Amino acid sequence: MRTVALIIFAQVQALDVVGPLDVLIEANNFVEAGEGYDVTLVGTEAGAIRASNGMRLTADLVLEDARPSYDMLLVAGGPALPEAARDARLCDWLVDMAPRCRRYGSICTGAFLLGHAGLLDGKTVTTHWQNAPRLAELFPAAQVEFDRIYIRDGALLTSAGVTAGIDLTLALVAQDHGAEVALAVAKRLVVVAQRQGGQSQFSPLLVAPKDTDSPVAKVQAHVMAHIRETHSVEKLAEVAGMSARNFARVFVQEAKVTPAEFIERVRVDAARNRLEASDLALKAVAYESGFGSADRMRIVFTKRLGVSPGQYRASFRTADPA
Repeated sequence: MRTVALIIFAQVQALDVVGPLDVLIEANNFVEAGEGYDVTLVGTEAGAIRASNGMRLTADLVLEDARPSYDMLLVAGGPALPEAARDARLCDWLVDMAPRCRRYGSICTGAFLLGHAGLLDGKTVTTHWQNAPRLAELFPAAQVEFDRIYIRDGALLTSAGVTAGIDLTLALVAQDHGAEVALAVAKRLVVVAQRQGGQSQFSPLLVAPKDTDSPVAKVQAHVMAHIRETHSVEKLAEVAGMSARNFARVFVQEAKVTPAEFIERVRVDAARNRLEASDLALKAVAYESGFGSADRMRIVFTKRLGVSPGQYRASFRTADPA
């Protein structure tokens, strides 16, 4: 049996724990006896641990009682971790334990715990799309990828947000036991065995402005209401009531992207929604989303999401009920 330690703590994200756990335990049903996974919940404290959703989880062991090593060590995430102070006890334990494990890593924001332990330095990593900028800010020695579902860098494993822990563990099952076993587990859990593209397709591409009455907010609303129109900086500056030069500067300062970048994100988001919710032909989706042509939409989709519009519709559109 491959031994697995899954680290939990107060206010842990429950799905970061139960998602990977279900994948590993389900995999045991598709492999020979003794060849699966023996999973241990290792807690920072004894007794019941309250997850962020209120669920109570009970650790099998506390840190100090854990095995000398594991085949795999995974640290779950939690909503408070991006702003939490460094936990010296947990960091010391991780620094000691990680080199003795064949594979180690994090689910979602568990990457922050690895970062505080110095285990991300010099590594390419990912985390929840919403927290990736903070991870890059706190741990500049790491190369943070904002739009990956999961990353393997040597022995280090990191996943994107929440349900991406399922993708990571399915990939590990495929590595350990082959693609057929991973597919069988995915079918059992009714999930996609291998999601194509990055996590942008599961997250809002647009961030609402802090001041909904600002000129920038007015321009954003105008673009979304007139998505099929051509939007030049000069025309948008008129909507904002500003000079073109000042508008471009203020827009980047408040929206954190250029006007052209914002427009493209709006169109991708609109196309995503149409691909998920309708049977419109791709050229019709492209026209209604402001791309003008299916070829242009395909180029932008491939650049941003790593999949074509057709692949996106086939893989991620909600299936009609039988």
